[in-house]
Amino acid sequence: MAWDVTVPDTYVDTHTEKTAVKPGVATDKAAQNNIDKGYARLASTDIFYMVAIETPGMWHDMAILLTQEISRRISTITEDIRQTTFLFRLSRLFKG
Repeated sequence: MAWDVTVPDTYVDTHTEKTAVKPGVATDKAAQNNIDKGYARLASTDIFYMVAIETPGMWHDMAILLTQEISRRISTITEDIRQTTFLFRLSRLFKG
């Protein structure tokens, strides 16, 4: 399994017009740009997640899926079903 993390700044001029209308546009664009630059080949041979989270906290779908999968696996081992909640709460600690 492989992943790449990108955090697009939604407050820069190139993003503000679009993200003001629709949250998540910057994560979608950043994820697609990185996939187009070479991760598409990797995704064909490995399990690949593009983790993109906008500076105000909007998560790309793949970031959510990866967090949920990690949480599911931790919950299976620990038998604690609260893992997803813990991981998403942890992510809020890193918001600027």
